[in-house]
Amino acid sequence: MAMIDEPLYPIAVLIDELKNEDIQLRLNSIRRLSTIARALGEERTRKELIPFLSENNDDDDEVLLAMAEELGVFIPYVGGLEYANVLLPPLETLCTVEETCVRDKAVESLCRIGAQMREQDSVEYFIPLVKRLAAGEWFTARVSSCGLFHIAYPSAPEALKTELRTIYRQLCQDDMPMVRRSAATNLGKFAATVEAAHLKTEIMSIFEELTQDDQDSVRLLAVEGCGALGKLLEPQDCVAHILPVIVNFSQDKSWRVRYMVANQLYELCEAVGPEPTRSDVVPAYVRLLRDNEAEVRIAAAGKVTKICRILNPELSIQHILPCVKELSSDSSQHVRSALATVIMGMAPVLGKDATIEQLLPIFLALLKDEFPDVRLNIISKLDQVNQVIGIDLLSQSLLPAIVELAEDRHWRVRLAIIEYIPLLASQLGVGFFDDMLGVLCMQWLKDKVYSIRDAAANNVKRLAEEFGPDWAMQHIVPQVLDMINNPHYLYRMTILHAISLLAPVMGSEITCSKLLPVVINASKDRVPNIKFNVAKVLQSLIPIVDQSVVEKTIHPCLVELSEDPDVDVRFFASQALQSSGQVMMSS
Repeated sequence: MAMIDEPLYPIAVLIDELKNEDIQLRLNSIRRLSTIARALGEERTRKELIPFLSENNDDDDEVLLAMAEELGVFIPYVGGLEYANVLLPPLETLCTVEETCVRDKAVESLCRIGAQMREQDSVEYFIPLVKRLAAGEWFTARVSSCGLFHIAYPSAPEALKTELRTIYRQLCQDDMPMVRRSAATNLGKFAATVEAAHLKTEIMSIFEELTQDDQDSVRLLAVEGCGALGKLLEPQDCVAHILPVIVNFSQDKSWRVRYMVANQLYELCEAVGPEPTRSDVVPAYVRLLRDNEAEVRIAAAGKVTKICRILNPELSIQHILPCVKELSSDSSQHVRSALATVIMGMAPVLGKDATIEQLLPIFLALLKDEFPDVRLNIISKLDQVNQVIGIDLLSQSLLPAIVELAEDRHWRVRLAIIEYIPLLASQLGVGFFDDMLGVLCMQWLKDKVYSIRDAAANNVKRLAEEFGPDWAMQHIVPQVLDMINNPHYLYRMTILHAISLLAPVMGSEITCSKLLPVVINASKDRVPNIKFNVAKVLQSLIPIVDQSVVEKTIHPCLVELSEDPDVDVRFFASQALQSSGQVMMSS
């Protein structure tokens, strides 16, 4: 008997914990509801556990949130889709609580369950639930109901569909702004399930009402749905119904609405096609680029390349470029930063001549911007310009600015330049690289910031891969090895790191003749950190060099390090000795 009771004992504890005063215990128990349900079996879960959860609602928000999440995946534990409806009552109650995140999670779980329910069950249980919530006395229920219509509508018979559309319109006219906000947010999802005939009439009239709402928070959510609605309509309907609204909203008195227009404009341009974009959208977009609120200008600036791609180059040069010039010297650093992120993408759109004449001066101005993020955003996209204007012009105009940034006081800017160097090197070729950038690459190995030194070591390796071992042997290896005598131990460590990265690229012969002696010599360093890094480097060199070198040179050095007074040196040396021992044994 005791053996039978044993597996059920933890379940009894979990059920007791559901009623415990300690929130953490209740939370643990809720998160393991599936375990409880499995132990109880499908029938007892339906008849005991779910009713208990429905009653046990006056609880902490964290527990309710966990419950809403768990119930969304509970169909298998109540006996499958046939009994999915038993999960609706507890979730319906959770849809009415005050805490927003609990309601949102309950709606999400209801959507998941409703999407799987059989059609007759949906009509019998799910649609009445949506109607009850939509008619709820407390606004929280009505807010939640808006997120369920797109699940309920497709399975409803014709008469019910008409009723659901009417109810949704009433929610869009609700006295409470929170309900209208929720209706505006979910309009796009609901519209996607509505038949085309009703879409043009009923849904568009609902949309127009929302766009004229006196609350700016409702209007901006209506704007947010413009892109989704535009994709559902034919282009001509989109031009007739949605375009005027957007053009009007680009002059809305609330900056938040204008900000949302700037964010949604590209999606709308895609929906209406190129012609209306040129005639109607461009003037609205130019207004947004010159808006008096910085946040609106940031959103508009971030879309400049995408909008230019839809327009032809002449229109872009005529209307958009003057605004871009103004934005490049905007008083807000965040506007300049947003512009710098995308402006490089304009080069392929405008073509070579316009880029050289119009864009290049703007790039140079942004490269010298006092705000590091602006400079950083330009550097990271330089390759897009190179494809358009060619390397000769890039080197004459932009390289002096790049060399200046290589010594920038902000280390993240220096880091971005280092990461760009191998790409630049491959585009410039060996000769140009040696003249302009070779010195910088060595300089970075002695930077004050570790991340720069680490990136510089990786950069040296990538350059060796790009230009080949012979070039590296002539231009990189001697300078790198000279630095091993630097008085500061951190720089000596960087050189050891660089050697471990260079060795696989340089091959066995150069590693044995040039790199290995330097590492062996460093094993006599007075700083323990250098010595244990020597052990790590030697371990990485074992697969590269010949077996005889491991036996005659590497192994004796590691044996010596394994007897070092410092515990860390001994640890890494013994690890490396295991690797060398395996190589020697395999012979």
